[in-house]
Amino acid sequence: MTTTFLLEIGTQELPAIPLLTELPNIKPKFAKILEKYRLLCDFDFFYTPRRLVLIAKQFPITQKSQTLEFFGPPLNIAYKDDEPTQAALGFFKKCGITQQEATTLIKDGKEILYFKKESPQTPAQDLLQTITQEFLESLNFGKSMRWSNHRESFIRPISWILCLLNDTLIPLHLYGINSKSQTFIHRNISFDAKEVASFEDYFQVLQEGKIILKQDQRREKILQEIQAIQAQKGIKVEIDEGLLEEIVSITEYPTALFGEFSEYFLELPPPCIITSMKINQRYFATYKNEKLHNGFVMVSNSLSEKNQIIIEGNVKVLKARLEDALFFYHNDLKNGLNPEKLKEVTFVEGLGTMWDKAQRERQIIKILAPLYQTNFNSQDFGLTLEILDQASSLSKADLMSEMVYEFTDLQGIMGYYYANALGYESNVALAIKEQYLPNSEESPLPSNLISAFVALAYKLDNLLGLFSVKKIPSGSRDPFALRRAAIGIIKIILHFNLPFNLKKIFSLLAPLYRPFDLQQLESFILERLDSMLSFNVSLLRAVLATGERDLLQIYQKLSVLDSILKNQDKTLLTQTFKRVANITKEINLDSNLSIKTDKLLASEEIELYKAFCAYEEKSATLNYQEQLENLLALNPLLSRFFDKVLVNAPDEDFKNNRKNLIAKIYKAFLEIADIKEISF
Repeated sequence: MTTTFLLEIGTQELPAIPLLTELPNIKPKFAKILEKYRLLCDFDFFYTPRRLVLIAKQFPITQKSQTLEFFGPPLNIAYKDDEPTQAALGFFKKCGITQQEATTLIKDGKEILYFKKESPQTPAQDLLQTITQEFLESLNFGKSMRWSNHRESFIRPISWILCLLNDTLIPLHLYGINSKSQTFIHRNISFDAKEVASFEDYFQVLQEGKIILKQDQRREKILQEIQAIQAQKGIKVEIDEGLLEEIVSITEYPTALFGEFSEYFLELPPPCIITSMKINQRYFATYKNEKLHNGFVMVSNSLSEKNQIIIEGNVKVLKARLEDALFFYHNDLKNGLNPEKLKEVTFVEGLGTMWDKAQRERQIIKILAPLYQTNFNSQDFGLTLEILDQASSLSKADLMSEMVYEFTDLQGIMGYYYANALGYESNVALAIKEQYLPNSEESPLPSNLISAFVALAYKLDNLLGLFSVKKIPSGSRDPFALRRAAIGIIKIILHFNLPFNLKKIFSLLAPLYRPFDLQQLESFILERLDSMLSFNVSLLRAVLATGERDLLQIYQKLSVLDSILKNQDKTLLTQTFKRVANITKEINLDSNLSIKTDKLLASEEIELYKAFCAYEEKSATLNYQEQLENLLALNPLLSRFFDKVLVNAPDEDFKNNRKNLIAKIYKAFLEIADIKEISF
């Protein structure tokens, strides 16, 4: 039997960010509690800034039945001289039964004490107090608060509780509040509680009271009204998804309104205006003719019909914000980009100031850039080095600007605008802007190699520096986002096709830092590479087993292995080529693996030798895919060789000759991967 269920927790205004952060966990947490009490069912969760609501249309009236089985000790241990031992008495106590109620059964060939019972099916209404308490205590919004004289804490004080089961009020007492058949509607209509007669009546009361309970409906209302504004004003509204979710969470009956600020403020770089509107006011920016427009869209939670008054009030507030931003901007331009000020800001204990960090990044670029001269494809590499040095020198200077102090999200971005305004070379400005890229999973990459090198230097310094002072990620903790930095390095290297031997580069850069285990950092980056790729994990193991540590080469080899092996009979590796690897286990592959042609007698070994010699002659001109295809093409010859030729011949010369031939084939495979490490 099932019935309707409604639980509404009314609160003071819930802050948007903590609510949205916990949002993905709320339904799973309630589902887990329902499962614990054997009341699991489908349910919905809705929220507004003043209520958290759980609704189920088929909620179990009683707990699901459950059979409990208890297995006790063998009879020869349970009884002695027909009297129960301590083992038996402990079993009876555990089951809550007398000796007479216990039975026996045969398990694993032994007769043991046994008891089976059906657990009681408690009515759901008797469990809802405990369920609600556990649910509220399970929610983690970060900071919580206590109020009145209650010991319990929650993100905001709880104002009312409504709990209906089968249209009947369930008496709950939580956080000093008794549940009542009441809810609250939009404050513009009434501050008084409204009676709720039934499950269906609840939705009617909210609808009449201008409460849009379902967050998806509030979102849709906002978007539809924005579309209408766009059509009416001939503009394009930039929908920031994060901002939209915030607005949905802080409104109960949203209304989108259009306002305009003075064109005078368009002197500001667009990100300043957009960020100020978003962070300070929660406004959407607008565009006209693909340029930032002096309009904005705000979303009101008011039911007032005096929209113009609301708009004018918001325009006035925005004007003050933009005047501040313009003041910051002019001051910053007057002060210029001065890296010396970075000496006043600590980076991380043990790693000096932000100025020290910028200097290390300059050194990283000076060490690494000459290794990639051909990649830059520059007619004047000296000029390229000057641009790189200037970009890295100025890259952190905007951290000391008033604008970035006010809006930290604009670091790098403001440096770009200031560098352009102050007449720096365009690539210097762009590199300052793109130094943090990629900074998320969906983030774009730096747009050119100069920007890429400044970004690499930033990320490499973070990794090397923080590992050197033992600030290493552990478990889920990664306060300095070093996993993201490692993934960013890999993405840049692969995108720009940059050779990047971890051992070589870390050895070159290590003198800039305190001594630490470079192998640990190398493994950390390789783990990130593995997590990024969808290849069979044994393929990476096989490539690394060869000693390869160049990230670009590793990726290229993995791609080839994955592509070719998908279309190959897996027995090629598990049988023929793994046999090649096993035969050569005791052979020193670095020794002179000479082949004496006069010791090649069987036609099968002669054919194999000739085919491999043909491969060796052209291997230097082949890419990885062609190398692997040619080596795998030896399979029929190898199979015949193993079938017809005795490798471990009685004659040592013949045996060594044949093993050397097989070893040379195995060694050729090691140019790509160690085949014995591959598994499917």
